[in-house]
Amino acid sequence: MQYRFDGPEDAPVLILGPSLGTTWHMWDRQVPELTKQWRVFRFDLPGHGGAPAYPAGAVADLTTRLLTTLDGLGVQRFGYAGCALGGAVGIELALRHPERLASLALIAASPRFGTADEFRQRGVIVRTNGLDPIARSSPERWFTGGFAAAQPAITEWAVQMVRTTDPGCYIAACEALASFDVRAELGSVGVPTLVLVGSEDQVTGPAEARTLVAGIPDARLAVVPGASHLVPVEQPAAVTDLLVRHFSTAWQPGFETATGHIALPAAVVKQVPAAAPSQPVAEIAPPAAPQQPQGRPDPYDAGIKVRREVLGDAHVDRVLAETDDFSGDFQELVTRYAWGEVWDRPGLDRRTRSCVTLTALVAGGHVEELAFHLRAALRNGLTPDEIKEVLLQTAVYCGVPAANRAFRVAQQVVREETTPQE
Repeated sequence: MQYRFDGPEDAPVLILGPSLGTTWHMWDRQVPELTKQWRVFRFDLPGHGGAPAYPAGAVADLTTRLLTTLDGLGVQRFGYAGCALGGAVGIELALRHPERLASLALIAASPRFGTADEFRQRGVIVRTNGLDPIARSSPERWFTGGFAAAQPAITEWAVQMVRTTDPGCYIAACEALASFDVRAELGSVGVPTLVLVGSEDQVTGPAEARTLVAGIPDARLAVVPGASHLVPVEQPAAVTDLLVRHFSTAWQPGFETATGHIALPAAVVKQVPAAAPSQPVAEIAPPAAPQQPQGRPDPYDAGIKVRREVLGDAHVDRVLAETDDFSGDFQELVTRYAWGEVWDRPGLDRRTRSCVTLTALVAGGHVEELAFHLRAALRNGLTPDEIKEVLLQTAVYCGVPAANRAFRVAQQVVREETTPQE
């Protein structure tokens, strides 16, 4: 992992995590003040800012790489502030490695970033058009209109920062955000947490920030007026002041004064109102898991997960919403056996299964199902050129009329899926 230190070597370590598409330079304006008290550690995401282009498709993977780097440097305990994807890494640290974390700040963060479809769609656009469309639209997502107009140099810096990112690493980071969802686990975050958001953030705004504050037991909210998503860049002084105050006053000690041992954060126990019926506040151990029946597990749960990943939440939600007593058994059959049994088998990757599926649909004349499987193929990593090659192959083996119909459908789908949204 590409990183840098600033500040005195004997000071406690404070880590600053970047947002998707940015580099450690997004924190430049905070560093002079923060280094008066802390040794500041900044890192770049894979393929960002010239960092090695080893894609990481899960937030847990990014977190593991960060901890491995810190272990090699002898850094065991630290404070952490992260923006957006960097904030997701902070939540992951608090949930999975609480003994390492002294204090936490989450900036423009969320327990779930939009929908999986939104980020997988962004991956399709990058795979087809490169990063230029994403780069050109970044200022309007990151900054308020007034700031972008008044600061053309910073706006151009933002565009170039995205444009020079490795596309494969950007797509993998989109996948990491698509699969990140810790809404049910926020109550287990046991470190003091500052949740900071720009009042004008349209990406992960005040509503998402309030969800974090409501779920994390020891959290407080700070809304920065006149700032959008990349609030450390747009309102650097306000963010710096909030970070200094938070990490100066909410830093859990790392060692017991009496024993010298590391003090792990205590489990958070919710208080029960006096009028509530008597019941245990917390359990010593979780209840034993129910015994699974002997034989093969029901593949339905795996099937619905794979079906959503391949076809998208919007499509699956629409199909399930239209299901009634008459069609319900059929939808269960499709989910359980087509998606839970066949699509979930390890023998072929999803790109290959998409190629086979497109060919079979053309051969069978099933044009009515071709469009959503073309979208699935793009989501599974096929490029438009590769889809074209599959359809050319069907012209030879399935017939020109069938391929002609397929090309008409594919032309429309590719145009819709790969055109950047204004």
